[in-house]
Amino acid sequence: MSRTPRVSLIGIAAITMALLAPGLASANHSWGGYHWARTANPFTLKLGDNVSGPWDANLATASGDWTASSVLNTSIVAGSTRPRNCKPTTGRVEVCNASYGNTGWLGVAGISITGGTHITKGYVKLNDTYFNTPTYNTTAWRNLVMCQEIGHTFGLDHQDENFNNANLGTCMDYTSNPSTNQHPNAHDYQQLETIYAHLDSTTTVGAVAPGGSGAADAADWGQLVRTSQDGRLSTFVKDLGAGQLIVTFVIWA
Repeated sequence: MSRTPRVSLIGIAAITMALLAPGLASANHSWGGYHWARTANPFTLKLGDNVSGPWDANLATASGDWTASSVLNTSIVAGSTRPRNCKPTTGRVEVCNASYGNTGWLGVAGISITGGTHITKGYVKLNDTYFNTPTYNTTAWRNLVMCQEIGHTFGLDHQDENFNNANLGTCMDYTSNPSTNQHPNAHDYQQLETIYAHLDSTTTVGAVAPGGSGAADAADWGQLVRTSQDGRLSTFVKDLGAGQLIVTFVIWA
């Protein structure tokens, strides 16, 4: 990209994602209808722990928060990837941190899709280049970004994308002051119940096949297809062929 990177939060999906109108809270914040296929509720999704000591408490907090949902549980298990690469593992979510550099982003969430809507694997990257600075090296910022990026891997979008609106009391809300936006709220749990209301005949949860790739670097994001009027929302699409897409959604600070 030719522009100077600014700190952002990024979500990546393997199919087209609907964007919220800037400044509006979402009554329905499903991320394109994406969900893990499973044959029963609640189901348990493994979170691979590839994070260093300073992040362990935040991962535990997010796992406990999301497990309060009536339709899904999470369990923290040993990671199976190198944090810098953070290669996703089929059937689970890998959570990683490293000093990824002055990329302009705080966090990345990626999901791979099969059959149009079924998530097969996911990953989260947390950029210590920024979290090691006084501005972001706080419990509140770490909890918000960890909670939000893991929430994306379940199929959740943001409730609000305007940094200047009053906090909604959820980590799925963008804010310049994360003090009251560190955990899910009741609407997040209700949205998960809606997303996972139906059952599938097969499951994409729990397999252990490593490998895959993401598009965490700007050079891999593909074509810019949308920018909001205020320039703070951008969407990029990378066409992998055979009906497979990676869509990168960027919030610029």
